[in-house]
Amino acid sequence: MPKPEPLAVGSSAPDFRLPASTGDEISLADYRGKQAVVLYFYPKDMTSGCTAEACSFRDLKKEFAAAGALILGVSPDPLQSHAKFTEKEHLNFPLLQDEGGKVATQYGAYGEKTRYGRTYSGNYRVTYLIDKDAKVARVWPDVKVSGSKADDHADEVLAALRTL
Repeated sequence: MPKPEPLAVGSSAPDFRLPASTGDEISLADYRGKQAVVLYFYPKDMTSGCTAEACSFRDLKKEFAAAGALILGVSPDPLQSHAKFTEKEHLNFPLLQDEGGKVATQYGAYGEKTRYGRTYSGNYRVTYLIDKDAKVARVWPDVKVSGSKADDHADEVLAALRTL
């Protein structure tokens, strides 16, 4: 089965309401007209690549906020896992629980994957920059996070945000 296609730049970002690591429910509509959103989908809490990616966004959170954006991480992991991940890595932005990948599917970030000969369903590493009008401003459909590439990715997203 081929990897799903991400949303196109200029398209409307689908609204969602998901439980967050903060104890709240977060909806994309809550930010419409107020601020941009960096919405990044990742496979699993506390794995090396996902930790590198989350920490790179954590380290630049003040810069993202100053440029007018909120950061939201999304995975199918349960809230208890998100809480442990947040505490361990001192994450300073919400992680959203997308049980069953329903929202990730709408965003072209969930599908069939194969690893070590085993096939399963899960999140792909995809990042969206969504503008204040809930339109997709940029998409990074195949994020690489090994080594310093996680930092490069967060820097690239921040640079794109500053052009909005």
